[in-house]
Amino acid sequence: MSITVEALCHTYHPGTPLETRALDDVSLQCGRGEWLSIVGHTGSGKSTLAQHLNGILFPDSGTVSVDGMQVVEKSPNMRDIRRAVGLVFQYPEQQLFAEDVMEELSFAPTNWGVQSDRIAPLASAALSMVGLDDSYLARSPLNLSGGEKRKIAIASVLAGEPSYLVLDEPTAGLDSWSRRELTDLLARLKKEGTGIILVTHDLDIALNLSDSILMLDRGRSAAFGAPSEIMRYLVANSVPGLRLPDIAALSAAIGRSDPAAPLTWDRAELKRWIKARETGGRRP
Repeated sequence: MSITVEALCHTYHPGTPLETRALDDVSLQCGRGEWLSIVGHTGSGKSTLAQHLNGILFPDSGTVSVDGMQVVEKSPNMRDIRRAVGLVFQYPEQQLFAEDVMEELSFAPTNWGVQSDRIAPLASAALSMVGLDDSYLARSPLNLSGGEKRKIAIASVLAGEPSYLVLDEPTAGLDSWSRRELTDLLARLKKEGTGIILVTHDLDIALNLSDSILMLDRGRSAAFGAPSEIMRYLVANSVPGLRLPDIAALSAAIGRSDPAAPLTWDRAELKRWIKARETGGRRP
């Protein structure tokens, strides 16, 4: 059971002076209980790719499938696909529409035919997951702060109990505490069997939490693999708009003068190696 993308291509405004090749021969796979991060510079095609995963956009060529069901316009499987793949938009204002938070959180489970007596508990549980309480239920989502709007947008998708959760830059507008809350939540959902696909410019999150990373550059796949493979690629290649986190950059700098140094983004691992070198010991 997985989301599988093969040789995906997508062009905006084809046949016009504004024609733009947004995605060109992109492939990926993410199973349930796995975490895939999609990274790249602004305009690299990340959001366009995310919108193909539950049929907001459809491929010009190539294929997208969810648990064996192909994402094809007017397919009888599209309802099941959209229930399986919950998408959190980059800008919560594009997603929020209801008069109050309760209505917002009720929309997905109601649409999927969840029994009415389960909807209120689902709404309350979704709020709790994103660090909010039931006092928000009667409030207008459009009158909340930017960070609160983002949390409500995430909760509204979680209330639908998707098998895969696709999030487009979900940490934007969140303070450091809320950012940590969100990454802890995603890690917990992953452990419980939800597939996580995170679109992000934050390489620190991607390297530390992902099982695999897809790096896009001008609509094409620059690299796809485990975090260690992506880090090695970034050390050897300059990718516009992407910068290694400080610990990873320091590790790479040390490695240029000492090939025995570990190439890592893990602060504790690098500290252990430095301490062992200073004391004349071997790398742990």
